[in-house]
Amino acid sequence: MAKQNHKPTISIIGAGRLGGALALALAEQGYVVEGLMARRLSRAKRVGRLLKRRTIALSEKQLNQLPSSDLILITTPDDVIDSIAHRLAETQNGMRGQRTVLHTSGALSSKVLSPLAEGGFGTGSLHPMLSVSDPATGAANLPGAFFCLEGERSALRIGRQVVRDLGGHSFSIAPGNKALYHAAAVMASGHVTALLDIAIEMLARCGLSERRAREVLLPLVASTVANLSMKEPARALTGTFARGEVATVERHLAAIEKESLPEALAAYALLGRRSLSLAKQESPRAVEVDQIFRMLARVVAEKERQAPDPRTHTK
Repeated sequence: MAKQNHKPTISIIGAGRLGGALALALAEQGYVVEGLMARRLSRAKRVGRLLKRRTIALSEKQLNQLPSSDLILITTPDDVIDSIAHRLAETQNGMRGQRTVLHTSGALSSKVLSPLAEGGFGTGSLHPMLSVSDPATGAANLPGAFFCLEGERSALRIGRQVVRDLGGHSFSIAPGNKALYHAAAVMASGHVTALLDIAIEMLARCGLSERRAREVLLPLVASTVANLSMKEPARALTGTFARGEVATVERHLAAIEKESLPEALAAYALLGRRSLSLAKQESPRAVEVDQIFRMLARVVAEKERQAPDPRTHTK
């Protein structure tokens, strides 16, 4: 008979959106979630009520009561992980065994857990490349998601098991690359949201309500994502820059400047230059591309001239 794969017991520190999503998804896969800790006890209790078994709910002041689970997930904001690691190292001393601590920060490496590593815990990081707005929706979206894993060998082994059981996919990077990795994730998620907000503002200047503008733009964004799922960026690029339409770019720049939308103008110019490089890969049109590039370069240069000089800034 094949040996059954042991599923570690789990406690989660930070029962917010991501912590709650992981608790729900892991419980659904047969993991025993023993403890949930949140800054406010009411939040930990709220997530606990969604689970099918009794779970200890704790506030941040009750860290010393956290169960001695096989796996502890720290799903708090980045700026408190270091202090939690130090507090855990003190409160969990003497209860190490074969235990693992993983944090879910995208920007920090497992080195932030060094007090626990020195105390004999396996340490690492497990970051889902997923936008989580609430626990229930997040739990439903975890299957199929990619997780970035990093840390000690034993921690990586546990992390891969967790990701497999969640129906996700894992990859690993060097600890020194965590910040760059996370910046890429922010570009593909948070900054896309900010860019859409700029586009909504532009359509609002055309007379649409912000709600209607969002309804109009979202199918366009969805079709772009669909194209990117099937083609590399250079081939997925469509529209003005892909066609090298000089006159259209001129009209765009003039319209944005007329409406006094500086952030829209800066984003249009900077991203337009990247679009030109993609367009040139797929269908080189040197004359048009160079002409548009010079137009955008003038916009960027003008913005740089208008920016205040930090050397002359005084309080």
